[in-house]
Amino acid sequence: MRASLIQIAVEEGESVDARRRRAASLVREQAGADLVVLPELWTTGAFAYEDFGREAETLHGPTFESMAEAASDAGVWLHAGSVPERDPEGTLYNTSLVISPSGELAAAYRKIHRFGFDKGEAVLMGAGGELVTVRLPGTTLGVATCYDLRFPELFRGLVDAGAETLVIPAGWPERRRSHWTLLAQARAVENQAYVLACGTAGTHAGVPQAGHSIVVDPWGEVLAEAGPGEQVLTVEFDPGKVAVTRDQFPALKDRVLGLGTPRR
Repeated sequence: MRASLIQIAVEEGESVDARRRRAASLVREQAGADLVVLPELWTTGAFAYEDFGREAETLHGPTFESMAEAASDAGVWLHAGSVPERDPEGTLYNTSLVISPSGELAAAYRKIHRFGFDKGEAVLMGAGGELVTVRLPGTTLGVATCYDLRFPELFRGLVDAGAETLVIPAGWPERRRSHWTLLAQARAVENQAYVLACGTAGTHAGVPQAGHSIVVDPWGEVLAEAGPGEQVLTVEFDPGKVAVTRDQFPALKDRVLGLGTPRR
């Protein structure tokens, strides 16, 4: 299976419409890939809080329309990163879009863990409440977003729902890059799953981004890692390695907490 992670740069001076066009062009260039992934909130920047409301859109808004056309042209499954979504009641969400090769919306995930503590996303956006998996030919995706990476119980839930490949778009700051790499590897090892973590380059509202998108296999081995700047990270991986790893080292079978009555 071939995956391409588009570590797009978000910089001041480029309009959202221009960035959509540029992202669509980059998606089309990945024809031949099975899965293409964009980062979190790449239309506005993850720290551009004042833009969330102004640029909010519906699930089938301009970002979906642009990315659906690009996915169809390229013939790829596309995790289109996330956008600021406004629901019919007016609530904002940080919502990821997964689009099929035919240009259909296959799934939408509203980010459960909102970053910011008492400001930013944490107070501007509502929290999602549902885990999302998507079946692709050869693997099942488990969908999470950025700050979710710090909460292992979410990923246990995705594994219980059948996830074998964990896809995590992010707008992760450079000053915590060591956490990004560490947590991506930890989520892969503890869940015996692939992790495809796609970050942004550039600077979001004065916050330098980590870049360093990363693909980790079920044993925790880093298969590929980007640098800090805009880059398309492409990697071939074998989805069958998940089942082999879980069979050879069946640690998930020894789980006790969260599974009802402990064994004696």
